[in-house]
Amino acid sequence: MRSKPRDDPGWDAPDAVALPLGRSRAGYRAAKRAMDVLASVLGLVLVSPILAVAALAVRLTSPGPVLFRQVRVGQHGRPFEILKFRSMRTGMTGPSVTPGGDARVTTVGRLLRRSKVDELPQLWNVLVGDMSLVGPRPEVRKFVELFRADYARILSVRPGITDYAAVDYRDEEALLAGSPDPEAAYAEIVLPAKIKLYHRYLDDMSLKTDVALILRTLAALIR
Repeated sequence: MRSKPRDDPGWDAPDAVALPLGRSRAGYRAAKRAMDVLASVLGLVLVSPILAVAALAVRLTSPGPVLFRQVRVGQHGRPFEILKFRSMRTGMTGPSVTPGGDARVTTVGRLLRRSKVDELPQLWNVLVGDMSLVGPRPEVRKFVELFRADYARILSVRPGITDYAAVDYRDEEALLAGSPDPEAAYAEIVLPAKIKLYHRYLDDMSLKTDVALILRTLAALIR
């Protein structure tokens, strides 16, 4: 069962755009989904000790829920709740993007974000079908609306945990750190560059591409 967002009224999705000829075959979609289910189940089992330690660290070091939930726009414009370990203090307001040095981020949160452990709960999003292991990263609705024409194609597939943009912009927080308006910098500079990489993924979609991106992501994490 997919997660149900609690505070998003829905989104008027643009018409879906077909994937390139020969790459939307039922066989590819079935194989990709099978890989998602198998890998997410195996991943949740293997990293369960890390999940437990991270959850305990979040719980003991700052008040508030262990998990951060945020409504994102998924495949065909369907909203869903993305899951992360909470890395910020509750009750503080600020931009919807996180620049480096953001005062809202807790000490434990910095470690979780730097190691990407905060993203591990998204394996559950993959298991229930909200996301895929590999695909364009899901955005909040206001950023999707800024690039509606581009997202007509991007939202034809499930969003993912990793893709070209997730690897190339792994240090996104550092890029935004010196900006007086992080949201504007993200919308005007970072997101357009990421959108180009999302389209590159859609052009390259295959199981070979997915496996290569997973390996590339793992290599980036251990560097």
